[in-house]
Amino acid sequence: MQVFSKRSEFLAAARARRQGSKGMMVQGRNRHDDDGVRVGFTCSKKVGNAVARNRAKRRLREVARIVLASHGKPGWDYVLIGRATETAARPFEQLQSDLVYALKKIHSK
Repeated sequence: MQVFSKRSEFLAAARARRQGSKGMMVQGRNRHDDDGVRVGFTCSKKVGNAVARNRAKRRLREVARIVLASHGKPGWDYVLIGRATETAARPFEQLQSDLVYALKKIHSK
């Protein structure tokens, strides 16, 4: 799993498929190559101050590490967007099931 951080990569994923869940918003884009799974993380200032945003992103990174290994498809870019109050407070198991649900919906479109 590679992490991307360039604005152009985030914008390309933003134009693709998206699926919301209670704990996060997920955007997915098929790059049409088999170069592995790439992922990006973001949280807006609506999530809170820097401490709250970083905590939410840490949780998203860990969920992505666990779930994308088995449910992510090679050649896809994913962006995980944290939600205000939900991403940091939601139980970890439910956050994992939220990501699995969102990935299934994105891949079925």
